[in-house]
Amino acid sequence: QVQLVESGGGLVQAGGSLRLSCAASRRTFSRYGMGWFRQAPGKEREFVAAVSWSGGRTYYSDSVKVRFTISGDNAKNTVYLQMNSLKPEDTAVYYCAAQSEYRGSYYYPNSYDYWGQGTQVTVSS
Repeated sequence: QVQLVESGGGLVQAGGSLRLSCAASRRTFSRYGMGWFRQAPGKEREFVAAVSWSGGRTYYSDSVKVRFTISGDNAKNTVYLQMNSLKPEDTAVYYCAAQSEYRGSYYYPNSYDYWGQGTQVTVSS
């Protein structure tokens, strides 16, 4: 069983920045990728960003591209999500996710095997 622990959420004004962290309990599962998703009240969980552990490639949703940056630290088994120029519509619970094997996509929740508990991000206008 792999545990993922997110941190770094909070309340920020529009235009501000936050950095989310996701620490994984072990490394061996992360050969293929880790991602961030978010879910706002009454909405489905949506893809935000992902990083391919093996190749170092990154992927972003159109709504966060340019503003958000995903990165990883293999030595610390940690993935980060730097969020800049935050908007009220970024308000959501943010979840970290990990794939135990590559399933052809990083964009869909069912491509991931492990999930963190979520961290709340609230952006005020």
